[in-house]
Amino acid sequence: QVQLVESGGGLVQAGGSLRLSCAASGRTFSSYAMGWFRQAPGKEREFVSGIDWSGSVTKYADSVKGRFTISRDNAKNLLYLQMNRLLPEDTAVYYCASGSFLPLVHRYDYWGQGTQVTVSS
Repeated sequence: QVQLVESGGGLVQAGGSLRLSCAASGRTFSSYAMGWFRQAPGKEREFVSGIDWSGSVTKYADSVKGRFTISRDNAKNLLYLQMNRLLPEDTAVYYCASGSFLPLVHRYDYWGQGTQVTVSS
């Protein structure tokens, strides 16, 4: 059974930083592309960033490009999202997902439970 568990969320002031982690288990982590999505109250889930199985190909939403960095450690089965220069509009529940690195929700087959990120102004 595949499990994805996010951690690292919290409350931070605008301009601050957080690093999210996603611990994966249940299948060969290094074989699958991964992504981060977020969902704010009353809004649809949106793509944040994706990374291929090797870590050599990454994609970012325009809204986070230059501020967020996705990475992975295949030896530890961990996915990361380093978030810098956070803005109040980054406030959302952040989800990691497995199966793709593209900004297409339906391409992902497993999802974590999410971690809340709140950015105060």
